[in-house]
Amino acid sequence: MVETVKPPKLIGEPVKRREDPRLIQGLAQYVDDIEPGRCLHVCLVRSIHAHARLKSVDVSRALESSGVVAVYTGEDIKDVGPVPVVGVTEDTKIPHHPILAQGAVRYVGEPIAAVVANDRYVARDGADRVQVEYDPLPAVVDMEKALEPGSPKVHEEFDSNLAFTMYAGENVDEELKKSDRVIRQHLTNERVVPNPIETRGAVADFDRGREKLTLWSSTQIPHILRTQIAVQMGIPEHQVRVITPEVGGGFGCKLNVYREEALVCFISRLLDKPVKWIETRSENFLATIHGRGQVGEVELGVMNDGTIRALRYDLVQDVGAYYQLETPAIVELTVLMMSGSYKISNLEVKVRAAFTNKIATDAYRGAGRPEATYVLERCMDIAALELGMDPVEIRRRNFLHRDAFPYSTPCGSTYDSGDYTAALDKALEMVQYDDLRRNQAAGRQEGRYIGIGLATFVEICGMGPSSALPAGGWESATVRIHPTGKIVVLTGASPHGQGQETTFAQIVAEGFGVPIEDVTVMHGDTDVVPYGIGTFGSRVTAVGGAAVLIARDQVIEKTKKFAAVHLEADPADVVLEGGEFHVRGAPDKRVDLLTVALGAHHPALAGGVAFAEGETPGLEATHFFEPENFTYPFGTHICIVEVDPETGDVHILRYVAVDDVGNVINPLLVNGQIHGGIAQGVAQALDEEIIFDEMGQPLNATFMHYALPKAPELPWFEIERTTTPTPVNPLGAKGVGELGTIASTPALVNAVMDALSPWGVTHIDMPLRAEKIWQATKGKRP
Repeated sequence: MVETVKPPKLIGEPVKRREDPRLIQGLAQYVDDIEPGRCLHVCLVRSIHAHARLKSVDVSRALESSGVVAVYTGEDIKDVGPVPVVGVTEDTKIPHHPILAQGAVRYVGEPIAAVVANDRYVARDGADRVQVEYDPLPAVVDMEKALEPGSPKVHEEFDSNLAFTMYAGENVDEELKKSDRVIRQHLTNERVVPNPIETRGAVADFDRGREKLTLWSSTQIPHILRTQIAVQMGIPEHQVRVITPEVGGGFGCKLNVYREEALVCFISRLLDKPVKWIETRSENFLATIHGRGQVGEVELGVMNDGTIRALRYDLVQDVGAYYQLETPAIVELTVLMMSGSYKISNLEVKVRAAFTNKIATDAYRGAGRPEATYVLERCMDIAALELGMDPVEIRRRNFLHRDAFPYSTPCGSTYDSGDYTAALDKALEMVQYDDLRRNQAAGRQEGRYIGIGLATFVEICGMGPSSALPAGGWESATVRIHPTGKIVVLTGASPHGQGQETTFAQIVAEGFGVPIEDVTVMHGDTDVVPYGIGTFGSRVTAVGGAAVLIARDQVIEKTKKFAAVHLEADPADVVLEGGEFHVRGAPDKRVDLLTVALGAHHPALAGGVAFAEGETPGLEATHFFEPENFTYPFGTHICIVEVDPETGDVHILRYVAVDDVGNVINPLLVNGQIHGGIAQGVAQALDEEIIFDEMGQPLNATFMHYALPKAPELPWFEIERTTTPTPVNPLGAKGVGELGTIASTPALVNAVMDALSPWGVTHIDMPLRAEKIWQATKGKRP
């Protein structure tokens, strides 16, 4: 009797990331490590004014510098197409967005000239020699003032700085009048800088012999970038190859098509040499997109029992001077999620987008959803305070019931599945909420000001289907078994830290019953993997993983047909278990995956067994999966802080997160994603903000002045989950990458406001710096 081999259990297990050894040992390759022979380097001359006409750009002294090969200005690159934008509406004003400035500059950091040299330091010296004569113009920085009549115009060709508008829901005037109370609050989501560890970079190499352009870029969307570069450069797409090595952090800011990528491609083709540009940290503050940048007036109509009757949000979105790839689409996500986890039948959202003399805003971890959640969760706490209710109770009263799904919101979303009460109850149990409130009251008697902040949320992710996105909503995967029995997974998604080299291998290895070491996952090379949409919106597992699962199962079915030849059985009776095939009911006769794989390619080498009847050689399948809907993960986060009113310091005592991301492939990686997200959300709540003066000059665009989260400021994160699978994809997975960022900002702000409630403080705009808190309590008695 042959002993049955127990297949390894991998899905749902905390498998360590297979990517980490090369990253930890410094063996990984980033864009800056790419240096083809004869490589030239580019340094950009960037505007020192937020708004000015370009009277002249004198490059003569730069060209005289030893080692400088060429200098290009806006006049030289007019044949290169503009920076693309998607997600526009009918009334969207679309300014021309050239690769190098033409005639005027509209934000500090806009590129004016490109100096090309045989060394990056020589290129920098040459850039210092370019003489630019400006005719300064008035700048507009404040997004609300930008929409006022008579405000300086960012683009003279438009009649105002109103970039576009959006509207969702219905007029709620009458419902607000019928409310017992109307909560009104002005809320700010300040501009923040994504600041990945690795700045952006691009290396282009045009092979004139093959007429092939290869671009290495730290992008989240290699295939979309390839398409756009082909359009911008006027090159057939099959002659463009994009390779994405290690990205070094994306957070949405590398979900883009930037000026510099087309620029190095243009120069490489012109000079017939590889060309490299690596962004400095100072440039990253000025030339990579910013996140958030939204202010608004919210009105929440509630009844005396806490029931929400109506909500209106009138918001202004700062889009900057130009659009980047998805700038107009980000605020649409705010609109889609304005009802959150609550049943709000009467809802109205008005959007006005404003041009300002600043770099564009675009996707940054959460991308529009943190703004919506922040508005809702602040309103819920303010309303609870007005009504004398516990913040937990007002949320319970308005939650969608678990039997309500699928649920269509007034703003156009259709929630897939959920049990919001279960996540809330688990979080409350973890913190022992009633005891916590009693201890809070006792602490105040002793002069300790503890705050308890709650955020219940739902987000939209797992981006698809195509009908709901400006780009495709599908994802591709190929699963291939080599003659040696080893398995390769090719994914069109391009993970950059989420761990899909591990999770996709778990999905495939468990299906075949082989060790995870037998599976290799490849991505990020458009000449190797099938066309894919990319990594953003927590979609890689929910969409890309589903494609892998289906392709895996298709290969398994084909493999069983080849195994049936060896076993002289009907394929329907063949069982795959532990990497071996046997006939159902007759486990003694077996054939392993290696033999079957070899026979599927070279029958003579596998004992002379013929190909399976009606089957082509090889074991491979490619699947393009498109979901029918987005996914909607949810959860409850609770933050407990202590505030020192004498100094304004905030100390986080505990942070509890209960999230529901559907079925989990790897809990270790899920926890890691939540940890990182919480850190970024906490940082926005307490510290992060890019500040400009009235002339559009950034005042804190260095790490000396811009506050990033530090480990000592963060507590131990207590992470738990509930599980509500989604019906949208066969994995039942919802997505996790942005949850922590969405929930942590309002949870922390609510906690600080709760701590300050004895002073009658109901709201302070983010970031909650110590001086703001001190000012709010100065000279007052609790």
